[in-house]
Amino acid sequence: MRAVPAPKVWVTGLTVGAIAVVAALAVQADKGAKPEATGVRPSATASASPSAGATKPAATAVPDDSGTGRRIVYSLGEKRVWLVDASDAARRTFAVWPGTLSPDPGDYTVGTRSGDPITGSDGVRIEHVVYFAVKSGKNIAFSNAVDGSSPPPPAAGTQTGGIRMKKADGSALWTFGETGTAVVVVK
Repeated sequence: MRAVPAPKVWVTGLTVGAIAVVAALAVQADKGAKPEATGVRPSATASASPSAGATKPAATAVPDDSGTGRRIVYSLGEKRVWLVDASDAARRTFAVWPGTLSPDPGDYTVGTRSGDPITGSDGVRIEHVVYFAVKSGKNIAFSNAVDGSSPPPPAAGTQTGGIRMKKADGSALWTFGETGTAVVVVK
């Protein structure tokens, strides 16, 4: 007579098999996304704030009032950006440091971009500058500091239109936000 494995052995075997399948699918999905080529990766976690070291579950839900299709979504209230693909899935989301001058809620388009480092209105060397709006005669743009730092507090009365992010997020937005890409600003 043949011995039948205990139920624990079956459960363990099924669990190990399921983990192997999930890992294989994750590797396959990662290869299909070609993150090196696009610079855009889905994000499972995000910092509580750009300067905090602790992580929390990302606010992965794209705001309901942000339109449809491939776009960059910027939430003024959440101080957060989503890179949304054509299927309306958030490919990446991250916290940002807004300037003192915010764009009005509405629909915009990436107009120009500057890949070479320049000096921002706050005196910081920035790169991956993606311009999409003008307010009070000032350009509004996404960017990151060349050295990866957070922006300094602006001088009293200074208007800055830079929306800063971590260096890796700036790189991803630069790759995603080609000229003509839709930008939707929500409250």
